[in-house]
Amino acid sequence: MTSRERVQEALDHRQADQVPLDLGASDVTGMHVDSVYKLRQALQLDPPGTPVKVVEPMQLLGEIGPDLVEALGVDVVKLGVPTTMMGFRNEGWKSWTTFGGTPVMVPDGFNTDPEPNGDILVYPCGDKSVPPCGRMPRGGFYFDALKRQGPIDDDNLCVEDDLEQYKPISDDDLAYLEKESARLEASGKAVLASFGGTSFGDIALVPGMDLKHPKGIRAVDEWYVSTSLRRDHVYEIFERQCEIALRNLENIHAVVGERVTATFVTGTDFGAQRGPFISPKAYRDLFKPFHIKINEWVHTHTSWKTFIHCCGSIWLLLDDIVDAGFDCLNPVQTSATGMDPEALKAKYGSRVSFWGGGIDTQKVLPFGTPEEVKEMVRQRMAIFGAGGGFVFNTIHNVQAGIPADNLLALYEAIGKYRSYHAA
Repeated sequence: MTSRERVQEALDHRQADQVPLDLGASDVTGMHVDSVYKLRQALQLDPPGTPVKVVEPMQLLGEIGPDLVEALGVDVVKLGVPTTMMGFRNEGWKSWTTFGGTPVMVPDGFNTDPEPNGDILVYPCGDKSVPPCGRMPRGGFYFDALKRQGPIDDDNLCVEDDLEQYKPISDDDLAYLEKESARLEASGKAVLASFGGTSFGDIALVPGMDLKHPKGIRAVDEWYVSTSLRRDHVYEIFERQCEIALRNLENIHAVVGERVTATFVTGTDFGAQRGPFISPKAYRDLFKPFHIKINEWVHTHTSWKTFIHCCGSIWLLLDDIVDAGFDCLNPVQTSATGMDPEALKAKYGSRVSFWGGGIDTQKVLPFGTPEEVKEMVRQRMAIFGAGGGFVFNTIHNVQAGIPADNLLALYEAIGKYRSYHAA
């Protein structure tokens, strides 16, 4: 089978020739650049000191290049406009070094300043004439959004202030997607698209790190409070955002057609380690109506599957999330309360595909032995892979600081156990 056929079979809940593998096809299924460098060196793909591109600067995600894709047997590639979460494009590469000492290449718009205490500041759209949008603490691994919240006048709230990021897609971006989707289709890989604009209330986007002077509700704490105290205002924001998103999806589909296997709809998190931080009723009232609209449009007009990323313990929300029409669930955080792999597969395995859950990235991958890593991979292949409905991915991105032996053990075990009968 081609990779595209393999993934399609799995998402249709059928066993293919082997369990498909994703690494790097989205901003939540990738690998920190320190670990990409370490893995490439361990596989002897590069001479020592060869830099790796940073393709998502906020999280410092490294490029999963074609040679690494082939070495690991990765089945899924990413389609999206090459603009970062900080508003500059992935182009014009220049040298940089992470706090971990990894030599990397960063986009030309990745303009930083050191603070006296060793922290690093970064700027929206690479424009150092405006206040910085993010900070990496000294010795850190990724950037935190800086609070740039202006005064809020509850008597004069303006929906447009919170819609500045959500605009009609440009002709240039449509032309890029048309050309790139054709190139990716020719590769034989499955395509996971990230078109943007459909994540309602995604807290990574709320601070507006890509905006030079963000207006509206932009502080993380203020936003979460607003979903309750200013609920009608937030609902109106979502209504307008949804209208823009549906028009964009229509225009995007006109140029990419059915080259897309699945599309990333939302990355809004609802779960903490021990349980959801919103109630099922709050999800049903504020978020579910818009998830249904997006999913129904995609399923009515395209062959694409829809993908939701939602961290943490969301067992209590899953009935509604699945009912909203999502086809793929990520990251499947099995280390969180109530997220038992066997229970998830038994209850939801015929209705949703698990895109993740393959290895615990909180404890086992960074701190376990290579043997423990391999055993967890074997178990997860057996549980989630049975009957299809599983794309192997780690639970969220592979972070920095993973021992090289554990990275090698992870992908050796995937190769060994991804046959549906091997685990």
